[in-house]
Amino acid sequence: MHITEETKERHTLSVVVDNEPGILARIAGLFTARGYNIESLTVADVTEDESVSRITIVTSGAPATIEQIIAQLDRLVPVHKVIDLTELGPHVERELALVKVAGVGDHRIEALRLADVYRARVVDATTGSFVFEVTGGSEKIDTFVALMREVGLVEVARTGVVAIARGREAV
Repeated sequence: MHITEETKERHTLSVVVDNEPGILARIAGLFTARGYNIESLTVADVTEDESVSRITIVTSGAPATIEQIIAQLDRLVPVHKVIDLTELGPHVERELALVKVAGVGDHRIEALRLADVYRARVVDATTGSFVFEVTGGSEKIDTFVALMREVGLVEVARTGVVAIARGREAV
């Protein structure tokens, strides 16, 4: 008997839904009931009358698992459409993080230098700490946070991934 392990792939899904109470719980419940993991989840209104929202979900799994997730999401009644941005092709992903760093002397100077390299903005400062705002891809945020650990990281708050397809057409 030969057992092969399927490779896990990271996928970013855009789910357009009616903005109604309980839809987020239903989607999270779908993932929970089937043992799927949500790595990142963001939700925002996308219409002027606030009747439709876009839920951006980052998840990982074998290709068959991702297909199953998409099919199950598509069957939910308030879901208008599910787009696998990863499969679609070129898309833009960004995340925002607030990173609190404490330090004095050389640690403070190093934190400011690194923030400049990563184009992080100081949004709050005291004599003993900074709060930096940094935006970019998840890898950039991960790297910035790892570097701040070495100079006095206190805490991190992250938004999760937001994503949109490239090009002229709405997807």
